[in-house]
Amino acid sequence: MFLSSKILLRTALCLTLVAPVPVLAAEQPANPPKEMSAEAALDGVALQGNVLETMNSNGYTYLLLDAAQGKIWVAIPETQVKVGQSLAIAPGMTMFNFTSKTLNRTFDRIVFAPGPDKGSRPAAAAEAAKPAQGGGFDAALRAEAAGAKDAAAPAEGGSDASLGTSTGSAGAVVPSSEVNVHKAAGPNSYSVGECFEQGKELNGKTVRVRGKVMKISRMIMGKNWLHIQDGTGNPLKNHHDLVVTTQEDPGEGTVVTIEGKLAADKDFGAGYRYDVLVEDAKIEK
Repeated sequence: MFLSSKILLRTALCLTLVAPVPVLAAEQPANPPKEMSAEAALDGVALQGNVLETMNSNGYTYLLLDAAQGKIWVAIPETQVKVGQSLAIAPGMTMFNFTSKTLNRTFDRIVFAPGPDKGSRPAAAAEAAKPAQGGGFDAALRAEAAGAKDAAAPAEGGSDASLGTSTGSAGAVVPSSEVNVHKAAGPNSYSVGECFEQGKELNGKTVRVRGKVMKISRMIMGKNWLHIQDGTGNPLKNHHDLVVTTQEDPGEGTVVTIEGKLAADKDFGAGYRYDVLVEDAKIEK
C-alpha cells in the first residue's frame, strides 16, 4: 500500500511538471523575440483569404482572415465586410501583443493595412518589401517604409491605428497613440495637426513643432527619418504622424521640439507621397 502511494505521488508530480502553464496575452512581452518577429511578421505582404470573423470599432474594421499564411487578424479603415467573403488585403505592417482598448482585447499578432487590395499587385508588393539598394531616393523611401516593423506598439487608448490609402509611404505610418504633448512656444510654432491643416500656406516656411518621437528610420540617404506625434491631427487621414528628416538622433520615446522647413504635397512617385514633410530639422530636447 505504501509503495502504491509513492508511485501515485511520483506520477502526480511528473504530470504537474510537464503540464503546460497558460500565459495570458497581457502578460506577454510587448516586443516579441527576434525569432518570433522573423517568422511571424507579415510586413509588406499582400494577404488573401476568406473572412472568418469581423467587427467594427472606432472607425476601423477588424477581421480574421483565413489566408495561406494561416489565420491572421487584420485591421483596416472601416469597410463593409461579411463573414465568408473572399478578400484581398493590401500590404501593411505587423504589430505583436497589440491591445485595443475600444475592443478590450489583445491580439497576439495583427496586421495594420491600408485596406482591401483593389488590384492584383503581387510583384509590386514584393518589390516594395525589398530592402533599399543603391543610391536612388525611391530605394531609400522603400527602406523608410520597411522601417515600420521597428515601430513600438501603440499605447492603450485613443485610436487603435492610423491607416492610409496607399501602400508606399503609408506603410511607414505609426499607428495613432494616446499622446498629449503641449504645443511648442514661440513664433512659427504649430501642432502636428496644424501642420497638416495649414500645409499649403506653410509650404517652404520654417516651422517649430513639439512632439513625441514614435519611430526613427536611421541613416537613409544620410538622414534620420523621425515620426512624431503630439495627440493632434486626424488619424483617418494619417494627419497625426508627422515625418521629419534630420541629421540628429534624439532616440525613440523622447519629447522634442523640431525646427525645419515644411514641404507640402511631397510626391516622390511609386506610391511615396507625403501630405506634409519637415526637412533638415534641428532638434531641441
